Amino acid sequence: MEQQTQRTTQFSSQRERPFRRPSPQIALATVLALLTLQLLAFGQQSATEDQVKAAYLFNFAKVGEWPQRALPDGSSSFVIGVSGADDGFIDVLQAVVAGKIIANHPVVVTRVNSEEDAKSCHIVFFRTPERKRALTDVEGLAQRGLLLVGEDDSFLRHGGMINLVREHGSIHFEVNSEALNSSEIHFTAKLLALAKPGPNPGNANTPVEGTRRVERTVLPEYPQIAERMKLSGTAQVSALVKRDGTVKEVKILGGHPLLVDALVRAVKQWKYQPGSKETVEVVKFSFGPQ
Repeated sequence: MEQQTQRTTQFSSQRERPFRRPSPQIALATVLALLTLQLLAFGQQSATEDQVKAAYLFNFAKVGEWPQRALPDGSSSFVIGVSGADDGFIDVLQAVVAGKIIANHPVVVTRVNSEEDAKSCHIVFFRTPERKRALTDVEGLAQRGLLLVGEDDSFLRHGGMINLVREHGSIHFEVNSEALNSSEIHFTAKLLALAKPGPNPGNANTPVEGTRRVERTVLPEYPQIAERMKLSGTAQVSALVKRDGTVKEVKILGGHPLLVDALVRAVKQWKYQPGSKETVEVVKFSFGPQ
């Protein structure tokens, strides 16, 4: 069976091994909690930056789907490790997770001082600038069932999976989808939709590429009825791309029905760079009068 990976959404109804899956209600509640934390961070009134980052780590643990071999049934601990943190952050994180249980697994916090320490964790958070002095080979730590989270501009380029970034007074996160896919840890589309978007191309009628390079595109036609209505806006879809690069299926993520229908018809004709496994690529397209 072909293994599917994702960029900003997960598209898989069957997997070789069972995963721990939260209920839709819990997943949605977690997403709303993250949104609330972002607002708190922006106002800097009720939550410190360390508290927001600690809450992100807990929410990643709560809503993620870990491979069963990494988090088997039973009452073993869910371990969040921190590399290079001072006592202040450790205390904050311990306060956030105190008494918390995820699928019968009590959440614990530990310091990470070596690769062996890291590989006994489920999440490792690398503090900046201590990361460069603590564990420099982030990519070398990658293993199934281990989520690597950082807060450094270069973290994703060095094999990190999720990076927490501060922008306009608010804490956001970025995702290295390739590294995340290799961990076999999965997140809901709602949570990944909160990831900080890539650069805006700035031009209307310009598609945004995903993790696989697009070799052939067909631009969607601006519907005549939309032109008469002077309708403009952005449509977004996810494309399930086969290993040979052809598009297998397109799903609607958002946008005006007239615009998104035109985008679906176009993306079905796209050709991506061949890959070793099926992937899900998200395409955003801005429509406007010609």
